[in-house]
Amino acid sequence: MSEHAQAPQGDDHVVLGKLTSPYGVKGWLKVYSYTSPMDGILDYEEWVLRHEGRLERRHRVQGRRHGKGLVAQIEGVDSREAAEALAGAEILLPKAELPELSGDDFYWHELEGLRVVTRDGVVLGRIDHLFETGANDVMVVKGGLEADAIDARERLLPFLPEEVILEVDLEGGVMTVDWDPDF
Repeated sequence: MSEHAQAPQGDDHVVLGKLTSPYGVKGWLKVYSYTSPMDGILDYEEWVLRHEGRLERRHRVQGRRHGKGLVAQIEGVDSREAAEALAGAEILLPKAELPELSGDDFYWHELEGLRVVTRDGVVLGRIDHLFETGANDVMVVKGGLEADAIDARERLLPFLPEEVILEVDLEGGVMTVDWDPDF
């Protein structure tokens, strides 16, 4: 299983979501969440907001589901104009503050960049990113990123532990898969 949280390259934060637009006139904002479940982003009372190149810690006063999405109120944001000024901000969390996962669970940001190798030692490339399809998560593996990759193709591999994914070695930076390199 993987938990959804995207890490900006070379950063010690993960992106949990973003503030999209004002909601109402009292400073509430619509929230787009990358977490699974969607409202997992509301488990964190303090967010780091990245907006216009600046990082700023902000306390989340309230948050709730609204229709098919989420809305939140942030400390110091008490008008529609103040909410508009924060629209587009990314919601970050320091990686050190992420909850510890059990042995076979991984955050997506931990898997991105891993070298993907078949059980026969054929290098397919590296995990560029992952996305959710509903049925299962999918890894986008890009070849040609290193000299020993068999080709420069982009492959979509289902994130299916024990079926496709045989081993994940985070320290070694390698994922071993049961996958036909011609596919």
